[in-house]
Amino acid sequence: MYNILICDDETDIRAALRIYLSHENYNILEAENGKQALEMIEKEDIHLLLMDIMMPVLDGIRTLTKLRENGNNIPVILLTAKSQDTDKILGLNAGADDYITKPFNPVEVIARVKSQIRRYIRFGGSTAGTSGSKSNVLRNGSIELDINSKTVTRDGEPVNLTPTELMLLKFFMENPDKVYSPKDIYRNVWGDDPLGAENTVTVHIRHLREKIEIDPANPDYLKVSWGHGYKMVSKKVPEMITRSDS
Repeated sequence: MYNILICDDETDIRAALRIYLSHENYNILEAENGKQALEMIEKEDIHLLLMDIMMPVLDGIRTLTKLRENGNNIPVILLTAKSQDTDKILGLNAGADDYITKPFNPVEVIARVKSQIRRYIRFGGSTAGTSGSKSNVLRNGSIELDINSKTVTRDGEPVNLTPTELMLLKFFMENPDKVYSPKDIYRNVWGDDPLGAENTVTVHIRHLREKIEIDPANPDYLKVSWGHGYKMVSKKVPEMITRSDS
């Protein structure tokens, strides 16, 4: 059973989210502010954090910043008011994987939570049991993505990516030199309705560039096709390589 931490200072919001998600057989934990959330994450095995931005003691943005600074890559979905576009961008810049606007639709909440947990288990969970097994590796130029071990290297040096960034990189490496609109990228990587997806995709691509490009301002790999979308330039035709790790 997956553990979801709901962090919101409003009791009614936490209660509603608990009802929605408990019906999907998730184990629900609760926190009233960011300070409590960080303390619980230290003690519990949390698979996803669903967190409001506006909270007393420690707000959502500062909580998220501290979480990422500590190297914790669990999926984070922020709850924002519909009019708070600035907060959405701040949240994505701080490392949020997605956001849900209030008032929220239960179906949307469940769908987005399921999508993030699938991504986390596939690309962010434990890699135990992979030693000695066959690994599927994608290569493009100096970038290597090992799908089984969920690791990325550039010029042989490890690159620390979040599960969402890993999925984004995998998508581009499997589809080199093809231009995709932000909506197409969102559908393929987030697996959800791309309504309002452009900001989310743009911020995550910028984060990915900052980690895999030598000069993110002048990228070699992730390029913009103005008016159309993004593509990954093939430096060397990427291929799926099957190898046996010794």
